[in-house]
Amino acid sequence: MSPAGSEEEETVVDAPVIFVSVIIPVHDDFQQLKKCLQALEDQTYPKGSYEVVVVDNGSSESIEPVVAGFGQALAVREGRIGSYAARNKGLSLARGEVIAFTDSDCIPEPDWIEGGVARLRGTVGCGLVAGKVEIFFEDPLRPTAVELYESATAFPQRRYVELRKYGATANLFTFKSVFEDVGPFDEGLRSGGDYEWGRRVHSSGYGQVYADDVRVWHPARRSFGQLRGKIVRVAGGHRSSPEPADSSRFKLELLVRLLPPVRGALRVLSNKRLGGIGDRLKVVLVMCLVRYLQVWERLRVRLRGKPEG
Repeated sequence: MSPAGSEEEETVVDAPVIFVSVIIPVHDDFQQLKKCLQALEDQTYPKGSYEVVVVDNGSSESIEPVVAGFGQALAVREGRIGSYAARNKGLSLARGEVIAFTDSDCIPEPDWIEGGVARLRGTVGCGLVAGKVEIFFEDPLRPTAVELYESATAFPQRRYVELRKYGATANLFTFKSVFEDVGPFDEGLRSGGDYEWGRRVHSSGYGQVYADDVRVWHPARRSFGQLRGKIVRVAGGHRSSPEPADSSRFKLELLVRLLPPVRGALRVLSNKRLGGIGDRLKVVLVMCLVRYLQVWERLRVRLRGKPEG
């Protein structure tokens, strides 16, 4: 266990360049992967001081022809299905003292590695740095209601760090030694493995930092079908609770979730970044639909014992 973490920054003077391993799980979607790898190829960090480990997790075609076009990247394969198994595979092969995670559809800013390493090294007892995840639209002039909803709700990294004590792996930096201390991701989880791991980091006494200036760009889900896919995955992401579906506690939880998302709706309606009142009302509608679909999926998973797919 490390000493208690602190967000107090320390000055790093003429520190040697540290080797970084960037780990990216991928399942198909090679066009987005190319954009991600190009952004990583164009980093301000010294070329000889980082690698990009791309882990194929059951893609329909080989990723090697795609990865071969980028000098910083290498392709490996993980046969066990699940993004956390893929990340652990990359971790087992990583040469870096610092480990960085992003997703195959993300586009890191040119100074992403440089900024993440600086924040990680510049904070005493730091266990992880979670950077900002900016959402972008396919057509900025005509965003769909779901895209608007995503822009208002997806990846609230600051809240994740400050309130829930973890960071999403779409934009995450840590030391390899932290994994050696607290262990790898839980491969039994389809979703929420970053939360579970981050909580272990926190309980082990490490500090956690949100870095607004360490940024990646993530495409918004565009359709309700895509959004539903995420809801289904999250609902089935955690191991089944021993509580039966007819337990009083589970019933109470569902009843609470059936209440309209009033606070969230008020935040949306007052959010001027979302444009006019029409766009804000669209987001509130999607928010309500998501809320009730989440309730249905939680009930269905509990009754059937397994998620769809």
